[in-house]
Amino acid sequence: MPDSRPLITALGAALDARRDLIARLHAEGTDAYRLFHGTVEGRPGLTVDRYGSLILTQSFHGPLSQADEEALEAFYLEAFPDTDHVYNDRSHANSRVSNPLPPERLARAEALREFSELGVKYNVQARHGGQDPWLFLDLRAARRRIMTEAPEKSVLNVFAYTCGVGVAAAKAGARHVVNVDFAESSLSVGKANARLNTLPFRPRFVKSDAFAAMRQLSGIGQPKMVRGKHLPPFPALDKHRFDLVFLDPPRYAKSAFGVVDLVNDYPALFKPALLCTHEGGTLVCCNNVAQVERDAWADQLVRSAKKAGREVRGMEWITTEADFPSSDGNPPLKTLLLRV
Repeated sequence: MPDSRPLITALGAALDARRDLIARLHAEGTDAYRLFHGTVEGRPGLTVDRYGSLILTQSFHGPLSQADEEALEAFYLEAFPDTDHVYNDRSHANSRVSNPLPPERLARAEALREFSELGVKYNVQARHGGQDPWLFLDLRAARRRIMTEAPEKSVLNVFAYTCGVGVAAAKAGARHVVNVDFAESSLSVGKANARLNTLPFRPRFVKSDAFAAMRQLSGIGQPKMVRGKHLPPFPALDKHRFDLVFLDPPRYAKSAFGVVDLVNDYPALFKPALLCTHEGGTLVCCNNVAQVERDAWADQLVRSAKKAGREVRGMEWITTEADFPSSDGNPPLKTLLLRV
């Protein structure tokens, strides 16, 4: 019989380390945070996140034993009595959720819930048509900063996913917000998130490949045919520069319009994003690849800006908050704010 005591000891230490943070987050209208970051807290591949009434456990390196799952659930139900626990085993191919749930638990996992972050309301489902949670909690620090930058600004949110950054910017008083993502399912969640909040205007949601959108908005232009081949349809967008651009691409993706490769070719994304940004504006770039060294990446962005004829006038690292501890002070998610 597996001994769950080491796991429960690790969960308890992680919760104790977060008590002051959790109190501060609740005081500012946030009930979503990481409770256990197993990579550096004693159980690599295991994460536990709270989204309001939901405690979501995910395992990536291997499934939890039944004893560990039951002990973990009991631990968090004692700590947070008014919550439901859902476990997603994502240790199989492509990180797809693989563990079946009995009907009653599946219904709770598929239930639509609301939670809040920094006073902004969002939807969450523990299980849905995709794999990842609808809001990445390690980006809270970036959303926090965007909310301080956004008032009276025009904002472009590229690779918007469920549009958390765009909705937060609109809630904070942005003048105009455009969210771009290729997935209609993600934009639908973003639209629902926008409806949850009292916003001064309706943000725009554009279903488009990021390259096609940024090339048009920047003025580079996106042809409909390349080397004699028709490209997939894409929405026509007028040239438009923004005061604030947020760029949060996936590690790797390939389409007819270009290749997203955060290890080998971030400049392919950076240049059109930069050209979408007003002179004197702000460009926030994310890179979630652990093997990319942050200072080398920052130097690459500065060189890319210079090559594009733009100067980086200032830069600032936006670091993840205390519920995402790092053993070496260099977390996988790197977020850099550039004044351009």
